[in-house]
Amino acid sequence: MRNCIRPDARSIPMVVPYAGGILSGQGMLVGAFFGVAASDAAQNASVDCETRGEFELTKEPALAISQGVRVFWDNTNRRITTTATGNFQVGLCTVAALAADATVRVMLARVPASGA
Repeated sequence: MRNCIRPDARSIPMVVPYAGGILSGQGMLVGAFFGVAASDAAQNASVDCETRGEFELTKEPALAISQGVRVFWDNTNRRITTTATGNFQVGLCTVAALAADATVRVMLARVPASGA
């Protein structure tokens, strides 16, 4: 096919929206795209971001998260949370995280609403 741009589309270039830029391995939200930066990049620079896969991401402090729980991106604080209101769903917790943990393992996936 001549019109196929990315047959797998796991990684897409995204423009960094954050003042101060982004570091490799950090989550990033641009519109309705959420990805994990493959390298460091300055604000307004383009960086390849993985949009699928399992990643260890910074989570809300003192928050325990059980395996299989839907997780959301708190774009204000740039971290994973379980609070849906005002946040963007990014996937599911793959390994339970304790309240004392700084990170949580997340499988990136847009999951349908309950019962759908």
